[in-house]
Amino acid sequence: MRPVEEQLPLLMRGVVYEDENVARAMESELRERLAEGRPLRVYLGIDPTAPDLTLGHTVPMRKLRQFQDLGHEAILVIGGFTALVGDPSDKVSARPMLTPEQIEENARTYAEQAFKILDRDRTVIRNNAEWLSRLTFQDLIKIASSFTVGQFLQRRNFAVRRERGEPIYVHEFFYAFMQAYDAVALETDVQVGATEQLFNLMAGRTLQRAYGQRPQIPITTGVLVGTGKDDQEISDGERMSKSKGNYIALNDPPADMYGKVMSLPDDVMIDYFTLATGVPGEEIEEIRQQLASRSVNPMDVKKRLAREIVTDLHGTKAAQQAEEHFTRTFQVHKVSLGDSVGLTGSVSITLSVPMERVKRLGLLKTLLVAGLVPSKSEGRRLLQQGAIDMDGQPMTSFEVELRAGSVIRVGKHRFLRIVDADKQE
Repeated sequence: MRPVEEQLPLLMRGVVYEDENVARAMESELRERLAEGRPLRVYLGIDPTAPDLTLGHTVPMRKLRQFQDLGHEAILVIGGFTALVGDPSDKVSARPMLTPEQIEENARTYAEQAFKILDRDRTVIRNNAEWLSRLTFQDLIKIASSFTVGQFLQRRNFAVRRERGEPIYVHEFFYAFMQAYDAVALETDVQVGATEQLFNLMAGRTLQRAYGQRPQIPITTGVLVGTGKDDQEISDGERMSKSKGNYIALNDPPADMYGKVMSLPDDVMIDYFTLATGVPGEEIEEIRQQLASRSVNPMDVKKRLAREIVTDLHGTKAAQQAEEHFTRTFQVHKVSLGDSVGLTGSVSITLSVPMERVKRLGLLKTLLVAGLVPSKSEGRRLLQQGAIDMDGQPMTSFEVELRAGSVIRVGKHRFLRIVDADKQE
């Protein structure tokens, strides 16, 4: 095994805990476990609640792959039994229950999708129905006796529902029991998951102690902001989720995947580089500094991000073709409009795109894509201040018809000219 000081920085990259004391304790425990010089047993569980794995799933999968590449044992658990309940961790309402048939259908291609990230030859695939389906009522009583109702009611999502007077069903408590028992059944050293799953991962520690096992170390990764509802929409800033429909699927065609990445807001690019790519940390820091100093065009950085992601999942050739497709159909070009609008030294952009797509986007999202406003809220603020006009006419609403040839001014020195790509030679 490689020295601890080589392994630890890589394994802790992108790891997030809300509590600093927990963070220090888990890093210290991981250091001690790595110092034993043996392969650790590390697992990640994914519930087949929908047919597609998403780019969000690849964040903890990448962490599992890092352990794998360092010589540790990687186990991917398909939640064939936990999916019957559904993880309530990120929900403020009860999940609809799936049938066994729906779960089986969803899980059919999960392993193949996961192998886009994980090493096929070094990954152990298990389904937690193997052990959870065999538990007796007596077993469940023993498991439940390790937890209190108060522990569950303190969870943020349950607390919100309780405050609203909404029901919290007893079966929702079972999810943490079931996931905790996964750790017991597998006798794991480490469990990887998203930040909002920390309660479940810590429950695994509790149950392992009750069963006389050494408690696992939870490694929780950050979450990705979702895209828009399709590749013509701008992200609303919410967490990527299958239930929200704002996700990038691992099986998305390369061009669609590239376009969805390009729809992301600029301020999440560093998170995506950190969590969803293999770009070295020092290089990401350099990109961060370049963006902060405005010494690089954010559009160029986002193109690199899209290339990295598509290359990882579909290969270099597919990424090149996806970028060429994006350039043909939705491309921003810098031009010299200063003279034509009477202001030299201005930031001037031409947006060359099919008008049908511009009309679907609307003005606010078009300004976001072109980089003339950093966020929807800033765009609305500028509109309220009378700082946006189109063809010399002050605008009071974003609900306007966009026309080819129009010039839109944002502030004093930012201009956008719209060109119909379908009519360009």
